[in-house]
Amino acid sequence: MGAVERVGGRVSFADLERAPEDGRRYELYDGEVCVVPAPIPLHQVVQYAVTELLVERCRQHGGFAVSSPIDIVFSEHDVLQPDVVFFGPARAHLIDLHTAIRYAPDLCVEILSASTEATDRGRKMQMVARYGVPEYWIVDPVHQTIEVHRLERGGYVLAQCASGDEGIISAVVPGATLRAGRIFP
Repeated sequence: MGAVERVGGRVSFADLERAPEDGRRYELYDGEVCVVPAPIPLHQVVQYAVTELLVERCRQHGGFAVSSPIDIVFSEHDVLQPDVVFFGPARAHLIDLHTAIRYAPDLCVEILSASTEATDRGRKMQMVARYGVPEYWIVDPVHQTIEVHRLERGGYVLAQCASGDEGIISAVVPGATLRAGRIFP
């Protein structure tokens, strides 16, 4: 898998919508188009497990959870595809299943890959914070850890790093504590 690749000049979400489907995933950072490489199987297995845990919470308490590929349109020039997004019960009504999501989620989850770690911990994390996403999880399949970052004064603060049987304590996901070890193969 290659690194995230810059494709061209400043474009908008409308430009992306008009482009022919080519099977690639794209993100926009202030109009800069970046191609997101396809993930490896381990990434997908962990992404599925995280999504499954959050969907289970949605069934019990309400809310909306979905995994990528899914566009989160923060603005016409800032569009991301987080690995997993979650909207709590109080905000799930914002989702229209027939249009792109144009609201900041309550939680964005990124599953680390060698080719995306710098972006996930850098510009993507900064953009998600800028648009007010209250919680950002970084899941590391290699070290089998989950970092819970909480938004404070415009930036993220590491609130917890869980592994094994440790519970993930979330300020935005309702219900019982999630066990970190449940998501790793």
